[in-house]
Amino acid sequence: MNLNHPKNLKEYPFQKSKEEWVASLSPLQYKVAREKGTERAFTGEFHDNKKSGIYLCVGCGEALFSSDTKFDSGTGWPSYFDAIKDEAIAIEEDNAFFMRRTEVLCANCGSHLGHVFPDGPKPTGLRYCINSASLSFQEK
Repeated sequence: MNLNHPKNLKEYPFQKSKEEWVASLSPLQYKVAREKGTERAFTGEFHDNKKSGIYLCVGCGEALFSSDTKFDSGTGWPSYFDAIKDEAIAIEEDNAFFMRRTEVLCANCGSHLGHVFPDGPKPTGLRYCINSASLSFQEK
């Protein structure tokens, strides 16, 4: 997997206190975005969204993914073959639950988005498997 994204960002430009995060997100959004949780497959608001637009970080509003790169991966989570721009996301190794995965985070605020896998469609061959709870949507 060749990912040309920033790795292991420890300081993010957009900062909030824990209290501010709790107040600004729903309980599910907080669990997923700030505590690295996940929503159940096939239950997310954007899993089957077919509208044209931009997917934004629920934490800070940063543009992350375009509907132009969204595809049905059959996994139950919204999937994209590319980020809107390389600088929008950060990646970190995730070895939780006895698995080796690559975590995807918002490069602006550090919110957990999901994971990226090397089994996506052309042209990138990547599958960004992203939680709906980490996203908001701006329709074109």
